[in-house]
Amino acid sequence: MPLRHLIPLALAAAFLAPAAPATAQHGGHGHAGHAAPYAGFQGREAAGLSAQDAADLRAGRGMGLALPAELNGYPGPMHALELADRLGLSPAQRATMEQLRAAMLAEAVPLGEAVIAAERALDAVFARGTATAAEVDAAVTAAALAHGRVRAAHLRTHLGTRDAMTQAQRAMYARLRGYASP
Repeated sequence: MPLRHLIPLALAAAFLAPAAPATAQHGGHGHAGHAAPYAGFQGREAAGLSAQDAADLRAGRGMGLALPAELNGYPGPMHALELADRLGLSPAQRATMEQLRAAMLAEAVPLGEAVIAAERALDAVFARGTATAAEVDAAVTAAALAHGRVRAAHLRTHLGTRDAMTQAQRAMYARLRGYASP
């Protein structure tokens, strides 16, 4: 397979692997006790998304998409608001967190819908029964880009949250969230 086809597939694998259900990651390929790990999946809105994944995407929830930020000192606005009193956030900081959260939701919700649509389009490639490598590559690339866009929206929001907090507040946030020792 040419390298130009492998790059989109590698991107797709990086974005889609965390979304795969635990039962689907290892089952169904001759492993004892996993005779039909995908039974019932055929009724999903999109084969690659659980009902919870689709609901989370529609609601703009983080789904762990911003963990690289969260675990490296870039708090999220929702969790900062949940901890506002303990962090000693000022009224202005609280307002900033609300604005950041609202802006992220305004961006992430339609991007989540785009992920669902891209996953349905990928399903359709196979549902026709005449899938080609080029169609698969194009659909997987589109799905990976959609996943990447929603993830980037979540990650960018953490940049603004970090900027709105003091170093002491960020350190307290990390302790309260269990990322740092007390």
